[in-house]
Amino acid sequence: MIVDDEPAARYGLRRALESQYRVAEAESAEAAREALPREKPDLVLLDVIMPGQDGISFLRWMREQGSEVPVLMVSALDTAKTAVEALQLGAADYLVKGFELEELRQRVANLLKLATLEKENESLRRRLTTEGHFGQMLGRGAEMRRAFEIADRVAPTDSTVLILGESGTGKDLLAQEIHARSPRAGKPFVAVNCAALPETLIESELFGYERGAFTGATQQKKGKFELASGGTLFLDEIGDMNPVTQAKVLRALESRTIERLGGTQSIPVDVRVISATHRDLPAEIRAGKFREDLFYRLRVVAIDLPPLRAHKEDISVLAEAFLQMHGSRLGRTARLSREAMAGIERYDWPGNVRELKNALERSLVLCNGDEIGVADLPLEVASGEPIAHKASHNGADAGLSEKDFREAKHKFEVAYLTKQLVSHRWNVSRTAATIGLHRQSLQEKLRELGIRRPGREPVEESES
Repeated sequence: MIVDDEPAARYGLRRALESQYRVAEAESAEAAREALPREKPDLVLLDVIMPGQDGISFLRWMREQGSEVPVLMVSALDTAKTAVEALQLGAADYLVKGFELEELRQRVANLLKLATLEKENESLRRRLTTEGHFGQMLGRGAEMRRAFEIADRVAPTDSTVLILGESGTGKDLLAQEIHARSPRAGKPFVAVNCAALPETLIESELFGYERGAFTGATQQKKGKFELASGGTLFLDEIGDMNPVTQAKVLRALESRTIERLGGTQSIPVDVRVISATHRDLPAEIRAGKFREDLFYRLRVVAIDLPPLRAHKEDISVLAEAFLQMHGSRLGRTARLSREAMAGIERYDWPGNVRELKNALERSLVLCNGDEIGVADLPLEVASGEPIAHKASHNGADAGLSEKDFREAKHKFEVAYLTKQLVSHRWNVSRTAATIGLHRQSLQEKLRELGIRRPGREPVEESES
């Protein structure tokens, strides 16, 4: 489709192209708006300077409507500023009037070839999605395919997404792939683990701070919202965010502005927010721990990732993929014996896909020869009994027999953290790094639970 207010220009472009292509014309942006849905062009040749709505404004309108039709800007203006603006708005190419007809034909042919490849790639992506492939993720079960299809549909939009699922199900990988399939793919993907930051630091991490905002703030620092501007901000474990920060995040999402700590200036931010949690947010709302208004703001589109035990038919496919990945990195290959495969398919994988991936790496490293047997699997996988259940059988049920939820939670946290500290010889820094917490967060939790090294004062710092 040629969009140009000058009849002579439209005539010249049509004559140059009509032997190879069907050509439609529009004498203004207003006429082009009506013609686009009717003509469904594969390429638009758009003049920059036109009466009424100009070409740049019309291009902006097209992109706001979600149109991905390639646009070749054609202008008498040979200015870098106009060309840059057009390309930033999504123009595929820019051509200054006075060009040779052969150059025009070549540019048009190249853009149509690229458009055809894009359509083929999109078709392939959709076919792979329905077959159980989504970027690095695999899953042929109905629930996984459903999750992939929703993610594929929402990716090209700017809608906020909430990913729900147990730890280890791949929430971070899904968020990265949604970003990679979005128009923001070339811009930053910034991830923040809300559970790994203490309450005193999460606000400054998200919103940044001005020099002198607090003791130690010797210079201005941009927060994650600003660093992600133009791209995607991934708020992992959003359910662990404190209520004060929740209120500020809600305000940032609604106003699309933030204020640094210690600052008074409103800073506009253009971010798409994807969040994730393993928590039951409706239950957290009922308990007064999570804001209901933020929940609905984050959950414009919700995607549930099922635990691995709910789609065990995918275990063999995942295992093969992980063994190939580990094998190429480690420089060795091995396959699972029939008995070992049966063992990993029986196991419930409480740590989900992450636990499977790590277990297969361990098995590949420790096996002799080119076959992984049952003896090479982690003991809990070979026996079919998760570590938590073994502890229960040994009398240390970590709170599982408690009827009161709060007491059960307290006992579990004490048992879990004590076990982790013992395994790291009570080194707080190493323990925090291993379990995915910030050192200060772990110290605060140890003080809260009253955990101390036997014969010592409460744990305050890491010990060598």
